Amino acid sequence: MWAELSASVAVRSLLIHVSDPTGSNPDNGGMSPPTRRVLIGLSLIAASLRFAWPARAQQDDDQAEHRLDHDSARHAVEHGEALPLSEIFARVRRELGGEVAGVAFRRKASRWIYEFRVIAPNGRLGDVYVDAATAEIIERESH
Repeated sequence: MWAELSASVAVRSLLIHVSDPTGSNPDNGGMSPPTRRVLIGLSLIAASLRFAWPARAQQDDDQAEHRLDHDSARHAVEHGEALPLSEIFARVRRELGGEVAGVAFRRKASRWIYEFRVIAPNGRLGDVYVDAATAEIIERESH
């Protein structure tokens, strides 16, 4: 019974009456306006942290994927399965059709592919897929 009573008092003291922000409500659970502001502030901080963690997790995933791309590319080049990016870029630069915004290295259909993200002169974004072993452009996608 004592636990129920103390829990009831604790819950009642945490209630925030947003209908009267001045604190003049006689049934405000004994909470002064500064305490109310602190609790609201802490609640907002907690809510913002909840949304920040998924973004951080996504950033960590992106960095891990980048490391995997780099390690995979280095391994494939060392074993003669792919040409180095510098050589691929020298061969296909004029055919890409714009400015390179990013490059990924992936395995698709049992072959290594360099995926170039390209910004065309008209501002449109596209992907150009290049066979990593032959430097042949095998596909273009517009977004």
